[in-house]
Amino acid sequence: MIFCKKTILEMPKTLRRALGEGVSSDTFAKAMQLQGKAFRDVPGRKTMQLQLLGKSYFIKQHFGVGWGEIFKNWLTFKKPILGAMTEVKAIQKLVNLGIATTPLVAYGQRGCNPASMQSFVLTEDLGDIISLEDLCVGWKTNPPDASFRQQLMQAIATLASRLHGAGLCHRDFYLCHFVLKRTELEQGNLNLHLIDLHRMLQDEKTDSSAVMKDIAGLFFSAKQCGLSAEDLALFKEHYLPQTAMFWAQVEARAEALYAKFNTDKFQKKITAERSRLNE
Repeated sequence: MIFCKKTILEMPKTLRRALGEGVSSDTFAKAMQLQGKAFRDVPGRKTMQLQLLGKSYFIKQHFGVGWGEIFKNWLTFKKPILGAMTEVKAIQKLVNLGIATTPLVAYGQRGCNPASMQSFVLTEDLGDIISLEDLCVGWKTNPPDASFRQQLMQAIATLASRLHGAGLCHRDFYLCHFVLKRTELEQGNLNLHLIDLHRMLQDEKTDSSAVMKDIAGLFFSAKQCGLSAEDLALFKEHYLPQTAMFWAQVEARAEALYAKFNTDKFQKKITAERSRLNE
């Protein structure tokens, strides 16, 4: 139940009219009722692709996390993610930094109770894209041209430097969240887009635990693609200066994540989740 009806709504007039503004003044409620192709559907949050005025968009709808989730985060010293505004602010920050991401189109939030607050963020569909996870999947047995591999590693390190240097941490910093537009890739343009920003942290020190975990997550996902010692050295060369202790923690955590990922139990969990989403 929402006890406070305070509403924030930023949306172009064309989309307001498309949602029937004038027939009913509650455009926010209509945005929360939009339906489309589900890409993620978990308790309290849904991500969908949909069509409006002949264009493709993605919407993330947040329906309230509940006090149980908030207390669980507090007890483990984590900042709870209450809604879409975390991603809205993250997109705005990345735009200011010159880091490409999904363009922000509209957003809204209703309520004052942190446990039941509802919100949404609407972004443009980037179109025909490929994630670095998919691009690099066969590199262990069929490595790419060395020059291309070096350019890509430098591009990833540069993006990570700009992100962490500005005090931002992605918190899901895996290759699947770095994407390239296929048309740009075919032209040799490695314009990386960073997506899925709903857990972004701000005001982090460049050597913080959160930054270390970001880099460890990146290295873990790169291990699936045959991350080499040369790749690691090149990344360090183009990333922010860090201590030997920082890099030791990164490598230890990446190894632990890799070991966990390759257990039968974890693989069965991933297969079950993919099957559920494909139903």
